[in-house]
Amino acid sequence: MPSLGIFHKPKKEEDEKPEMPSSENNETTENRDKEENTEKTYLKAMPLRDLADLESIKNEVKSGNILILRITPLASKNIEDVKRAVNELYEFAESIGGDIARLGEERIVICPQNVRIWREKTPVTSEPVPTAA
Repeated sequence: MPSLGIFHKPKKEEDEKPEMPSSENNETTENRDKEENTEKTYLKAMPLRDLADLESIKNEVKSGNILILRITPLASKNIEDVKRAVNELYEFAESIGGDIARLGEERIVICPQNVRIWREKTPVTSEPVPTAA
């Protein structure tokens, strides 16, 4: 089946573009060099199996990546280790100016300095919450 080119850049034809003057070539080369030198941010999902995993998690966040951690593997072993790990990651996130939040019961997300987690603020009311009963 022929490739539709959806995920690939189409091949450039040699005779499509005329030769650019040298000053424009230099600007294009400079822009390309800047793009190649910037680090990319990745969103990574990984399990937290042991307290020893904390160092690699911290290194990933320090390098600018966002991590979604599944804490169930560690929780099935020892709930006290989960509390220690979450407290350590919370302190780490604060120390680097990052952010950390819980995603449901099984996951937490930790972000580097340049990323913030949006939190919906729910109004606090003194009215009772309606129930189905």
